[in-house]
Amino acid sequence: MRALWWTAGVLVVVGVVAIAAIVAVPFVVDTPRVQTLIASSASQALGRPVKFASVSVVVFPRPAVELHGLEVGEDPQFGTAPFLRLDTGRLALRVRPLLVGRVEFGDLTLERPVIALIQNPDGQLNVANLGTAESRARPGRGAGGAVGGAAAAAGLAARVTIEKGAVTYVARGGGGALTRYRVEDLDLTLTTGPTLLFEGGARVKPGDLAVTIAEGRLVTNDARSLAEAPVSARVTVDGKDIAELVAAAAGPATSVSAPIRGTLTLGGTLGAPKAVGTMDFGSPRITQVVEACPEPKRRTLALGALRLSGAAWDDSRFRSRPVTASLGGGTIATRLTATFDRGVRVELGDLTIRALPLEKVLVDFLCFGYAVSGPLDLTGALAFGSADLWNTLSGTGQLRIGPGRVVGAQALALIGGVVSVGGAISSLLRADVPPSLFASPLEFDSITGTYQIARGVVTTRDLRYTSRVIKVAVAGEYRPASGRMNLDMVVSHGRGEVTASVTGTAASPSIRVDPSAIVRTIDRKKVEGELKDLLKRYR
Repeated sequence: MRALWWTAGVLVVVGVVAIAAIVAVPFVVDTPRVQTLIASSASQALGRPVKFASVSVVVFPRPAVELHGLEVGEDPQFGTAPFLRLDTGRLALRVRPLLVGRVEFGDLTLERPVIALIQNPDGQLNVANLGTAESRARPGRGAGGAVGGAAAAAGLAARVTIEKGAVTYVARGGGGALTRYRVEDLDLTLTTGPTLLFEGGARVKPGDLAVTIAEGRLVTNDARSLAEAPVSARVTVDGKDIAELVAAAAGPATSVSAPIRGTLTLGGTLGAPKAVGTMDFGSPRITQVVEACPEPKRRTLALGALRLSGAAWDDSRFRSRPVTASLGGGTIATRLTATFDRGVRVELGDLTIRALPLEKVLVDFLCFGYAVSGPLDLTGALAFGSADLWNTLSGTGQLRIGPGRVVGAQALALIGGVVSVGGAISSLLRADVPPSLFASPLEFDSITGTYQIARGVVTTRDLRYTSRVIKVAVAGEYRPASGRMNLDMVVSHGRGEVTASVTGTAASPSIRVDPSAIVRTIDRKKVEGELKDLLKRYR
């Protein structure tokens, strides 16, 4: 019984001392001195002015210093708005040192901070000089060296926790163009020291992508600034639909919808990160309004699973080797490179297409007037700038289509017109080519050829259309952006041959017809007039 009383007495004494210590917290903590200490240490660590409206000491649920109206200043070349701001931050006080009248800080918790990341047209981020000697040596700030300021921050808090934070990202391009993204629900835990450890998660808007970070490490002891500190982590990305993300980058004209899942290994430095991994998009659906189509004009192209293997990000350049996808039994594979430097340039190297059903693309999706059906095999390369695709298009390749059919009404009219125009040609050739041939889908054995594209000009010298009845050879140039063309087309049959040279545009063609020796008696002016009328209908 005596031991029980002794135990109870000790517990009472301890409780009284603890309560007394807690009650005495506001009197032990020198609030103005703490405010000065925190502001100066944080400013030295970050190389930016740090201020808060007020400081208060709270006892429950545990002793802490609360920072109200906290702001971290911005690099002046990026603006005057704060780099970071939040209503309340909580810096825990260690209880045991308080019992002997000494103030020591514990964990720092930032509740709902708002952080602004800005990238200028030169690709520089506003965090590039955080913690640098240059930024700390500016007027009004204490001097310091390297990332030693990080050690000052470590003296304040061994662990920093961000709860429900938000990060806005703005990339300023040439001509005043802006790209905006937002990270919400940022929960991040950082353990300070010569190696900063971090882990957590967030959601990226638009797109509602869930991003998880694990095993994060930032080595600060040998770096001159935080931007030059080596970084590593494992990052996973998971999202139900990328439609909003694509619309923000490419605009609303074309919608791309697909779930996404990826795993990336992060490396490089904080200012120039690198990432390598795999990204999977489940059955992307591309939707756009095509005015050339009959109702419904809103058309959708459904691809099979799209996979980016060996995806890598390095120095504003994204690579994937290879990218694979499928469509209606056909396959697509390419080596993708996208460079983000004063605009976006896309390169598709080692492009290989096998047995791609063209009818799904040209007829069902694009409603081309010169559409053909049949399997497409293609090898080659393409490159273009996203801001002006047609005028920057370049590449080379070779293709083969067929067996298939010419199903576009305008293509049928063009071939049929060249063969049938002029009474003399009709009378010579219609013995083997019935007049109804070009009023319905025209079967062919193959379409083959090579192409070269330079600065938006498509050139071919050996495009060949072969069927049981006729053969068509095409050589010349075509500019997709303006519709201008300079083409020579030869349509041949067992009974004769017609050569047509077409220049100008489809809207205003200039035509020269040169009948073969078999049909020299034809009225050339009549042929040219009828073909000109035909091409006007084709525009």
